Amino acid sequence: MIKLAAMDTTINVFVALHIIGIAALLGGFLTQLEPMAAGEARMVPAMLHGALTMLVTGVILVGLNQADDQHLNNIKIGIKLAVLVVVLGLVYVKRDDEKVEKGLFAAVGLLTTANIFIAVLWT
Repeated sequence: MIKLAAMDTTINVFVALHIIGIAALLGGFLTQLEPMAAGEARMVPAMLHGALTMLVTGVILVGLNQADDQHLNNIKIGIKLAVLVVVLGLVYVKRDDEKVEKGLFAAVGLLTTANIFIAVLWT
């Protein structure tokens, strides 16, 4: 029983870190809504760090859940990974630009929001 509790606690810690990553990514996006309206939005460091945190913690969560013999929806995980890789790629490539095009910046926010809805609603 103690071994199971330790695994559950470890998984929950990484879920919390995963949520912190999504908060940083989405929070960074939301701070740039006003500049986006003026055509002056930029990819802030919180967005890059949040996306990287999500990637690392997501991969760790998949491994931990597999090690715990949990059923995983590999299609859902694959889609979430693909969306995150696109977001991470866009944020990484544009991280040093002083201004990012409105459409590209909006795409990052929409894809991030879509990833949240996939995580929560796809059961």
